[in-house]
Amino acid sequence: MSPPMFDEMNASTTSVRKHYQGYQRWLSQQPADVMQARRAEAEMIFRRVGITFAVYGDKDEDGSGAERLIPFDLIPRIIPAHEWASMEKGLIQRVTALNRFIHDVYHDQDIIKAGHIPSEQIFQNSQFRPEMIGVNVPGNIYSHISGIDIVRAPNAQGEGEYYVLEDNLRVPSGVSYMLEDRKMMMRLFPELFSKNRVAPVEHYPDLLLETLRGMAPPATAQPTVVVLTPGMHNSAYFEHAFLAQQMGVELVEGLDLFVKDNFVYMRTTRGPKRVDVIYRRVDDDFLDPLAFRPNSTLGCAGLLNVYRSGNVAICNAIGTGVADDKSIYPYVPKMIEFYLGEKPILKNVPTFMCRNPEDLKYTLAHLKELVVKEVHGAGGYGMLVGPAASKAEIEDFRRAILANPSGYIAQPTLSLSTCPTYVESGVAPRHIDLRPFVLSGKEVQMVPGGLTRVALKDGSLVVNSSQGGGTKDTWILEAEASAFLPPETPSPSQSQSQSQSVTVTVAEGS
Repeated sequence: MSPPMFDEMNASTTSVRKHYQGYQRWLSQQPADVMQARRAEAEMIFRRVGITFAVYGDKDEDGSGAERLIPFDLIPRIIPAHEWASMEKGLIQRVTALNRFIHDVYHDQDIIKAGHIPSEQIFQNSQFRPEMIGVNVPGNIYSHISGIDIVRAPNAQGEGEYYVLEDNLRVPSGVSYMLEDRKMMMRLFPELFSKNRVAPVEHYPDLLLETLRGMAPPATAQPTVVVLTPGMHNSAYFEHAFLAQQMGVELVEGLDLFVKDNFVYMRTTRGPKRVDVIYRRVDDDFLDPLAFRPNSTLGCAGLLNVYRSGNVAICNAIGTGVADDKSIYPYVPKMIEFYLGEKPILKNVPTFMCRNPEDLKYTLAHLKELVVKEVHGAGGYGMLVGPAASKAEIEDFRRAILANPSGYIAQPTLSLSTCPTYVESGVAPRHIDLRPFVLSGKEVQMVPGGLTRVALKDGSLVVNSSQGGGTKDTWILEAEASAFLPPETPSPSQSQSQSQSVTVTVAEGS
């Protein structure tokens, strides 16, 4: 029996969820050729603006990394106000506990002493940075920008329940697509926004800049913030340039920076300028060739010493990755209870740690049913989706797990919620997730919503852009469902025959 599915719009084949009813009525009135034209317009604009990402391993004719558009879907994911309010509280709780955990790891290590997390899970973690032990960072904040991946799946009662799938605390990406998706929807369908109270997201760059400036060394009256990028060949370079432009700060590469007298400076046409805050989009290993990888040209020699002295802030902090390793993820609920004295608002997905003999035994016996992930994997790579895998793929993973059990975790295959999506055949259900972006500075704040990623392949559970996924605009209703109103009755040119209209396909569960 196939697992039941929860559809964000459709409660059944004949019933539409309350917060989607106005939108669904509008959608059912849109001629297919109009929607196709809007889709083509969006692709043309994204291509012209250069909203692309590079795919590692793919090469174009001159040997550079191949660049692709991230497919954009016309149908938004809509979340009612009360659901977002609960999710927001859960996100603030979770990120607060994770920051407390990282500070503890590099200082008193109370959670280890209390026996809640095995010491080897931390000290043998490749993202643990001994260089950060005892280093005080501004406000004890390590992950200033956190991207928390959330999925929805039916519970025992068939109701959609939110789960945290992953914590991205090092250099989470995707917020530029959230902003550009909203801009595109407002351009294509302004009438929807004029009639409905959809919470805004365009102030994210202002919140980000406020968060970064708040981390500057205390003696700095007018802090200078820069965005540090690995360069134009990085897969997220568009986002680096976009955020620097939106914040009105300089986009720099490692060669643009240098250290003098224990301060960091950037080279400008008017001479050196001191840098106070670095929003880095470069991994730890490449930040300082004197401290980490000696052959790196992406960072700045001597940066770690300046950072340890408190003369520059680095966001996110060095060593933050110790908390977003998939082998640490199962312990986050315990962190929330340990540091905050609270029960988790957002649940984890049940997780088997292959380093534990009993979990390993269960995983190997149920590979066909589980999703298995490398603890350091990212972007949809290093992952086995058991129900969709071939016998050969399963056996390859079995050998890899047996060779290195501590390098893998396993989770049940959740029936991720679906959302109507505009595909070649019309409107059909596709699986989605959500990545809200949480900003931690002098306070923890976020814009309402996040990046909804959609698996465009029928039946696929992999939403990553590198694996063929697309994105949707995410609408948080500022008022409850009854406030979502359809626009005015369409003109005769819009109300064409039923045979030309878009048909909403309903996801059906068994």
